[in-house]
Amino acid sequence: MLNGLGHEHPDPPSLWVRVIYPLKSVITSHYVLNIPGRLVKACAHELADVFTDIFNLSLLQSAVPTCFKRTTIIPVPKKMNVSCLNDYRPVALTSIAMKCFERIVKAHITSLLPASLDSLQFAYRSNRSTDNAIAIALHTALSHLDQRNTYVRMLFIDYSSAFNTIVPSRLVMKLRDLNIGSSLCCWILDFLTNRPQVVRIGNITSSTLTLSTGAPQGCVLSPLLYTLFTHDCTATHSSNTIIKFADDTTIIGCISNGDESAYRAEVRALTSWCRDNNLLLNVSKTKELIVDYRRLQGGGHTPIHIEGAEVERVSCFRFLGINISEDLSWSHHVGVITKAARQRLFFLRRLRRFGMDSRILTNFYRCTIESILSGCITTWYGSCNALDRKVLQRVVRSAEHITRTELPAMQDLYRQRCRRKMQRILSDPGHPSHSLFTLLPSGRRYRSIQTRTSRYRDSFYPQAIRLFNC
Repeated sequence: MLNGLGHEHPDPPSLWVRVIYPLKSVITSHYVLNIPGRLVKACAHELADVFTDIFNLSLLQSAVPTCFKRTTIIPVPKKMNVSCLNDYRPVALTSIAMKCFERIVKAHITSLLPASLDSLQFAYRSNRSTDNAIAIALHTALSHLDQRNTYVRMLFIDYSSAFNTIVPSRLVMKLRDLNIGSSLCCWILDFLTNRPQVVRIGNITSSTLTLSTGAPQGCVLSPLLYTLFTHDCTATHSSNTIIKFADDTTIIGCISNGDESAYRAEVRALTSWCRDNNLLLNVSKTKELIVDYRRLQGGGHTPIHIEGAEVERVSCFRFLGINISEDLSWSHHVGVITKAARQRLFFLRRLRRFGMDSRILTNFYRCTIESILSGCITTWYGSCNALDRKVLQRVVRSAEHITRTELPAMQDLYRQRCRRKMQRILSDPGHPSHSLFTLLPSGRRYRSIQTRTSRYRDSFYPQAIRLFNC
């Protein structure tokens, strides 16, 4: 264990190895304290002892050198057409030496946290990804809709600069509640405060400004600190679920017999939690999608209001890379991804005209076309209708004609990835959907999930069990 992180002093050899690996991974084009990254990487063994002393002294004093905290902010556009300052994401460029240091501290903090902490936060964790978050969200909705006289309201929360509004003192309070050592908490507080930074656009650099709020995007520790800062943002009622992927937060309200009191109370509770934690809700970008299959809907649904502003209801929403429709059909999503894939077929044809061999053409297809068609495929392909599947396979056949090779069919990709994903969940007892898979007494097959409707039966978890049992 590192000095300053615990009560015991490490043996120098073990600590030296831990510093070596970050130094060996330095990108050669970067600079470490104005020293070329290529030189740092080549001399990692010689520099390890020097950086070990610096890092340990920093931890012992619970202070980060100012030169390590110095940050250059680069505005990166969030989308192609930029119309205002909110369309930029401020990305922090920090010292490579500090990044090496952060990796060591991050590994130590992670080792202190229970695996079950904030199980519905799917970002920045091993064996978690967007398709896990989407699968849980759809399963929560479809399992509830499988009952009669029910509907689901999904509120997609948008924050304004969530990382940049974190209050370091409040973060430290939460870290102490998680039994993180006092000295390390003080080190993190110093890391996040009194940070000198400049903004650089092209060759123009602003004057230096010192900040003591937020967790800069681009720092190695920032994602972990944000998830720890928001770990207490959980549902207060059993009929609601809050799913998080980094700062993308979704409230799923499972409503029965038209009683929305728990869902509306959840929205008020989240609003209050944001106010207490200095997170700013962007109501104009917050959207709501309602899935209601009832024939008689009682004259419509009363809109949700947040801080006096009405939340817009949409019929389709792009959620973590897929397009969810209010009837949970996938024709719109299939249309979006096939359009993007066909546009890339043009480049595939151009490569063939340039005389590229089949191996290069196949690699290009898999990287730029198949990746689009199969993105989060386990969450939506099983529920596609026959026409949507034909449209998808038509793109694959066009690519086969261009590359002159046999390419994996969409159905085969879906089945292969369902089995692989289920195996990963089974090997991870801490996964939030691990409990959905239970072995039968024979010990060879898994118990099927009981479903009433075809839309629930065709979703990922019931489908994966059937495929795995085959």
